[in-house]
Amino acid sequence: MAALIERHNPSERQVQFREEYRSNIHPSYNGVLHIGVIYIVGALVVGFCLSRLQAASWEWLLIIPVFFFSNLFEWWIHKNVMHRLIDVWALRAIYDRHTRQHHQYFTDNEMTVDSAREWRIVFFPWRALFTFMGLGLPFAWVLAQILNANAGYILMITIVGQYLIYETFHYCCHVHDNWFVRNMPFVNTIRRLHTAHHNYGIMMSHNMNLTFPIADWVMGTSDLDRGLVGTLLNGYNEDHVKRDLLPVIERFRRVDAPVTLDGPVNEQPA
Repeated sequence: MAALIERHNPSERQVQFREEYRSNIHPSYNGVLHIGVIYIVGALVVGFCLSRLQAASWEWLLIIPVFFFSNLFEWWIHKNVMHRLIDVWALRAIYDRHTRQHHQYFTDNEMTVDSAREWRIVFFPWRALFTFMGLGLPFAWVLAQILNANAGYILMITIVGQYLIYETFHYCCHVHDNWFVRNMPFVNTIRRLHTAHHNYGIMMSHNMNLTFPIADWVMGTSDLDRGLVGTLLNGYNEDHVKRDLLPVIERFRRVDAPVTLDGPVNEQPA
């Protein structure tokens, strides 16, 4: 059974939040410039790293473990920082932007944007890309010392490439339904998973991946009861949603659901 991704029946609370958020976007904000910087800088870094490779061969296999641990980190930071208030300056800001803003602007009743100005609430600020590159540099340096320079550059290529995939997949989750997002493998899977994640009842506990739901499957936090391949290629199908989650999802999909800026009230156990 295919999922109905676009419901377009937001609560009055969500409508008011969206109106207030849009009114507070700085007049000089430019959505095209915002994402242009992200993709141009990311592409330049990947291009630079590729240009520094010297007859790389077996080192390309490092993409597999780096990708896997990056996927786990994506899951971990989403679950434990973006959805858990840690009262430390930078971490608190991440929580505020994600749980108290992004999850108020988008729910499974209204997930889409209509203009480039709304990209402000979809894409991370520029500093996020530089932060992730900065986090990756020490690991790249260690690999270069232990193995060789190719290993360090390939680690950075993988980290930056996965970040760009993250932003791309996330954007695809918040556009209106179209042929591409409906039929592209992996994209259609994450689009349905992320829509389900924006249901207040399960947003703190399920579907924490934003690229490939590998860590969600490994950690048991997918809303689907399927094997790894089935989860990755699920698309819009809702036949395998865990039965114990259905009443929770339905309860918090109602416009009168008991929610606050910090998520659901009386959240059901995962």
